[in-house]
Amino acid sequence: MAPQYCLYQTSMAYTLRIQREDAMELTDRWAAGGPPTLSFEFFPARTDKARANQQIAIGKAVEVGPDFVSVTFGAGGSTREGSRKLVETLQGRGLEVLAYFSCYGLGPQDILGALGDYREMGIGNVLAVRGDIPRDDPEFTPHPEALPHASDLLAFIGEHFDFCVGAAGYPEGHVDAESKERDLDFLKLKVERGARFVITNYTYDNRHYFDFVERARAGGIDVPIVPGVMPIFSVKMMRNLARLCGASIPAELDAGLKALPDNPKEVLAFGIEYATRSCAELLAAGVPGLHFYTMNRMKAPARIVANLRADRLL
Repeated sequence: MAPQYCLYQTSMAYTLRIQREDAMELTDRWAAGGPPTLSFEFFPARTDKARANQQIAIGKAVEVGPDFVSVTFGAGGSTREGSRKLVETLQGRGLEVLAYFSCYGLGPQDILGALGDYREMGIGNVLAVRGDIPRDDPEFTPHPEALPHASDLLAFIGEHFDFCVGAAGYPEGHVDAESKERDLDFLKLKVERGARFVITNYTYDNRHYFDFVERARAGGIDVPIVPGVMPIFSVKMMRNLARLCGASIPAELDAGLKALPDNPKEVLAFGIEYATRSCAELLAAGVPGLHFYTMNRMKAPARIVANLRADRLL
């Protein structure tokens, strides 16, 4: 169905508020009930070798059959073109795409342009995040009208587009938050400004996720909260990402990894078994879905999903 347009006046100019009647909304899927959703995250590859490996991973994802896949958006718009091309590739493989969008450093017209491209591509769902400071560009200068927070981006999107918009949640607290309580206040503000679902940062201890959901519900946040899952691809990657993302490493997991021989296959197998048990516990608790952070690698996620399906949990 062709897009419908209506003029929307802003303080900057007259812009198009783009509407599509045929875009799938993820919240409809969760509201309808049924089995938990399965989703995988991908990010734009930067080298020819990485792109070739990514194509293999995408092919595996298609075989597994997720409800949707997500595509990240680099800090300061650094992967805008790469993200758009990856969205096109995934759509071309018949996959429903949730497009991440980070606003850090971008001006209003940049945001309108990038999100307008996504809408023209038929994207119906967006995950709105603040994003990080570009680490590989020390000369990067934020636009003077850049939006400071994800909550501001949510309000901006709601004024200009009809996306089904979600927000990120942090069971152990955002790395920049002064406390878990304050972080939850910001999440509530995101929901008040239009977030209709939440996808969380990963945690290696489900107790953090369960506590997060309990506190969110007590605070009046009633949207679907989907847990993020990060398989263990290597010990070095696990520790580096945990430090950057603010995810703790439980003593049981740490001890189990230290007891393994220095063998990548042993680590991968251990990580698959650990994640399978963790996901089984989440599914038994009735989570709305599982969102896997694949790091553009599908071997471990596919094996975890196969294990869960073999046990008829997913």
